[in-house]
Amino acid sequence: MENKITQLFKESVAVKNATIESGILDVLATMGDKIADSIMNGGKLLLCGNGGSAADAQHLAAEMLIRLRPKNNREGVSAIALAQDTSTITACGNDFGYNQLYKRLVLTLGKEGDVLIGITTSGNSENILLAMKAASNMGVKVFGFLGAGGGKALELCDEAFLVPSNDTGRIQESHITAGHALMEYVEDTLLEQGHLHLDGLS
Repeated sequence: MENKITQLFKESVAVKNATIESGILDVLATMGDKIADSIMNGGKLLLCGNGGSAADAQHLAAEMLIRLRPKNNREGVSAIALAQDTSTITACGNDFGYNQLYKRLVLTLGKEGDVLIGITTSGNSENILLAMKAASNMGVKVFGFLGAGGGKALELCDEAFLVPSNDTGRIQESHITAGHALMEYVEDTLLEQGHLHLDGLS
């Protein structure tokens, strides 16, 4: 009888295969082109999520700010994870309510021409929905990394990467795979367009 760990690996592979077969992967190239265009025109990438998805947002922002692949030493790419320091998070939670956090940061740090990626496995996280609405109203493109049918977030997104699963863990595993693919696509595009230069650490 196969053990639980092997079963979970197989479930993860099955969800990724279903994601491939759904045809949704093409949207990552569309997102990548728009993110690269934003960066080349002085914009930036904003990312937000809750729990494990907040960690994914920070992970992907770090890949852009510091380095994604060891072979590519290049300038940093403008990306901000909106799960900021504990003082900002707790101040907003105490003063205005946790649901207002990402909306407030989008309004404060974002500008027209930027791109927001909201990561929510349910598609119904209120703080993500409010951030998406604020972003759209100010001319920030809204992308979603979603699961479970997309929830309310789906209709707020200009583009959405939707994992065909209702299992939070399996959705998050596909999200980080997609996130890596997307960041590599953006990096490659910026290098090809001459916006980034290898060994450009100054």
